[in-house]
Amino acid sequence: MGLMDFIKKQFIDILQWTEAGDGVLAWRYPMQDMEIQYGGQLVVRESQMAVFVNEGKVADVFGPGTHKLTTQTLPVLTYLKNWDKLFESPFKSDVYFFSTRQQIDQRWGTAQPITIRDKDFGAVRLRAFGNYAFRISDPKAFHTEISGTRETYTVADLEGQLRGMMLQHIADGVAQSGIPFLDLAANQVEFAKAVEGATAPYFEKLGLKLEAVTVQSVSLPEELQKILDQKIGMGMVGNDMGKFMQYQTAQAIPEMAKGVAQGGGGGVMGDAMGLGAGVAMGQVLAQQMSAGLAGANPAAAQAAAAAAAAAAPKPPSSEDVIALIEKLGDLKAKGILSDEEFAAKKAELLAKL
Repeated sequence: MGLMDFIKKQFIDILQWTEAGDGVLAWRYPMQDMEIQYGGQLVVRESQMAVFVNEGKVADVFGPGTHKLTTQTLPVLTYLKNWDKLFESPFKSDVYFFSTRQQIDQRWGTAQPITIRDKDFGAVRLRAFGNYAFRISDPKAFHTEISGTRETYTVADLEGQLRGMMLQHIADGVAQSGIPFLDLAANQVEFAKAVEGATAPYFEKLGLKLEAVTVQSVSLPEELQKILDQKIGMGMVGNDMGKFMQYQTAQAIPEMAKGVAQGGGGGVMGDAMGLGAGVAMGQVLAQQMSAGLAGANPAAAQAAAAAAAAAAPKPPSSEDVIALIEKLGDLKAKGILSDEEFAAKKAELLAKL
């Protein structure tokens, strides 16, 4: 190399990186035709690490601080270059900076319900949403496995892979936690810890550390939620058949009111069924009112019972029953009702007299 060529060459005295924006995980120092001055300085700020790469091989790794670049501070690179102790010439090497600060508020969620095995409900399809935070813990592994020789590597380049890893291990997290589905909503912290424990080893393989996982919501598909609501309602009444009938009656009131409001009654069959249902409903409501007042005020309880008895619908008269039987006979004659159906309904109506 001639003297003028040597003078024209550019030498780097200070290597450093000030992050220009959020989301950059790895950044390659723009060397171009420049060479690193022997004895120069490498400035690595807090929440950063730097890696020297020589001819495709990762050499030395530096943490936060100011480092003077000599054969003593670059032992691996010195070995790879076969430098002797007196080497003091500029040299070329690729230098990568890595951000080691936490990348927070990374979202994860189940686009489709996932199936898990629950000890109470068997196979259950659930949906869950939350966020997580991670950081680069091993820049050498991250460079080798993920970022490679790219000039920059960002969180956006990686988020799809990490979100997939989170979702892949949700079922493992539920299984390891041992928490039944009904208790997941009340134990979201434990659920999040279980998901973190199941996923963290896979982050480590990429040179990452999973710092935190949060679960913001856990839910069932709508059709399974309806079944769960019914089971919870039945669980509340237990083995008390009286309470169960009260529960069923309360569930039926809105539907019956809706039918009346729409001007329907279900025809002859609906009228016949309504006779019995109306009487039973009135009796149940009267019993509930009397029971609620009995403990607080016996006199008021007696008055409420009398009022309820007066307000309760009266049983059908013999004329009403005979009229309904005649209508049912017409339906049987037209072939709408079979002989067996007519006989059963007739016996039921006559029993009310």
